[in-house]
Parts: sequence; C-alpha cells; structure tokens
Amino acid sequence: MTVNSKNNFAGIEVAMRTMRGVVISEAGETLASREANYEPENLISAITDLTAGLREVADLKSVGLAIPGLVNRETDRVLYSTGLPFTAQDHIHAELMQATGLRFELENDANAAAYGEYKAGAGRDARDIFYIGIGDAIGGAIILDGKLWTGASGCAGEIGHITINTDGAECICGNVGCLETVASGPNLVRRARERLNRDSTSSLSRLAMQEDFTAGDVALEARNGDDFSVMMLERTGRSIGIAVASMINLLSIERIILGGTIMEAGDLILLPIVAEARKRSFQPCFEATKIVPAQLGVDGVAIGAALLVRDADI
Repeated sequence: MTVNSKNNFAGIEVAMRTMRGVVISEAGETLASREANYEPENLISAITDLTAGLREVADLKSVGLAIPGLVNRETDRVLYSTGLPFTAQDHIHAELMQATGLRFELENDANAAAYGEYKAGAGRDARDIFYIGIGDAIGGAIILDGKLWTGASGCAGEIGHITINTDGAECICGNVGCLETVASGPNLVRRARERLNRDSTSSLSRLAMQEDFTAGDVALEARNGDDFSVMMLERTGRSIGIAVASMINLLSIERIILGGTIMEAGDLILLPIVAEARKRSFQPCFEATKIVPAQLGVDGVAIGAALLVRDADI
C-alpha cells in the first residue's frame, strides 16, 4: 500500500538488537508497521534502511526516534543509554538527518510509550497519567495536563531505580535493590533460575526443562497453569506494586498505565500489582487512581514517537 498524502509521520523504537517502525497519518491512523534486527556497530545504517522501508509506504514529513536512554531534546543529544552503542550516542541525531534528509526528533522510549497511550491508548480520556514500561529495563514517564513532564534534568519518571530492597542485587545505575533488579525481564529470569537451582521441588516447573527461557516464557507458562511461574509473577507483581504505591502517594495521579513485555501475563501480573498497591497506598489517593494495562501493544513506543513528532510539527 502506498499513501498519497504527504502529511505522514514515522516513529521508530530502538530496543536491544531489534527495532520497530510505524507510519501514521496526520489524523493518527497507523498505516503500516515494520520490524528489523540490527547489530550495534551498524545501528545508523539499520535505522536508515528501516526509514527507507517506511518511506515506501508514504511520504514522510519527519521521524520520531525512541531510544532506551535519557535524551536532551533541546540539544538533540543522548545523555545516557545502556541500550545504545556508545559510539552512536553523541552523533546519532546528526548522522540520521544527513543520511535520510528527514527531520528526526529523539525521545526516551518510556516517554514515547506514555504519549502514545495518552493520545491513542489506555490514557486517552485521562488528564494526567504515569506510565511504567516493564521489559528488558523498567522506565517511567509522567504526563500532566497533556504534556510530558521531564523534570529539571530530563530524568523524571525513573521508577525503575526506586529502591525496593536495601540488601538487594547491585543495579547498573550503581545503587542496590532497585525495582529494575527485581522486576525487569532479565532479572525475573535471573531470580527464577536461582530458585530453580536451589529448590528441588521447583524442578517440576516446565521452565526447568528449557535451557534458555525468557520473561515471556515465564508469562506463557504461568498462563498455562505452571504453579512456579505463577508464583514468580506474583512476587514480581508485589515488588512493582510497592513502587506503584509510592507513585500514588506522591502524585495522587489519575491513571497509572502498565506496559512492556511482562504485561503479556495479563491478570497474573496485574492483580498482584493492584493488590500490593492497595495495601501500601494512602487509601483516598488509591481510590482516586486507576491502574490499567497499556493498550497499544508491541507498536506502542513507535506509535508514541510518531505522535510526538506529529504534534511538534503542527
């Protein structure tokens, strides 16, 4: 399908070795989506190739690029990212503009996901939202009165680095016991492996028969009734619920939206989160807040990036 209108926008999400791209119309309709893999040393050329594929669908005015890291949108520089090759961080914006001839806007991936949900997903009838993305890492984003609130340094929303356990595992940020060390996909797998290795009764779990399993496998086995996987999700949900309660008490925000790959487990992860948040929140604040799953699915970050660049263009 080729679209004749020139008022179209692209959004691209860069994750660990994978990318997702979408094209949206000026009205916000998703016209196409694409997925691609990349090697770190070829990131710029891979994004350029994916952009070229999206341009085959429609003429593009500009592209929103969502990355796993902190972004200074005024200088178009990546301040910090564990998910991008170091050599790409300083010059990614300029190199992509030069390679494609298109305007690119950089954004943090959680901010992009939050904006997408606010405009077209689970937050579209809310005024204020807090978004939490739980995948390879854990990020957060705040939207107040329709605008992303990034704080004085651009780092607002980093809920993944709230301390959950002062005696916990060391985090990539230098702290110990961050939410990310417990509830991110890789750390859910790490905790499951540790439990399987030391608890012989857990060997009955189907996960023990898989040499390399992922957080997605934990979610799948839990949905299939595997007791061990259900238990791991419940414990993970309780940790997330503690952090959610902190946000409820601090912000008394209208809606908290939970996204990312771990939410593929549905109520098996959502219900423990809500139960723990209810237990640990100031009740008037909890009762004023809805905790809901994201709606835009795997393209949510890319859709949000496209909507951000669209709205900046209008």
